[in-house]
Amino acid sequence: MIMNTQKNKDNEICCDPKSSISRVESVVSIDNKGQILLPKDLRERGNIQPGDKFAVVSWEKEGDVCCFNLIKVEYLGNMVKGFLGPLMKDIMSE
Repeated sequence: MIMNTQKNKDNEICCDPKSSISRVESVVSIDNKGQILLPKDLRERGNIQPGDKFAVVSWEKEGDVCCFNLIKVEYLGNMVKGFLGPLMKDIMSE
């Protein structure tokens, strides 16, 4: 998934898998401390600053974690609302 962390005035959902394009941005390695270095160009494009916090969302397939997504915490609430809102409306209408 593209990690789109650009701020907008409405704080809209920025990482909606239904409306975004996925691509491989970079291949990174894990060092012996378990740390990952994001390339400078990705940090700049994503406006990522030291101290920024991210939620790490994992995806499983057949019991194995196959994918991780990073989502800036400031966008997480809107993503949850965007995902659960329609689901809750369906449940409430039943």
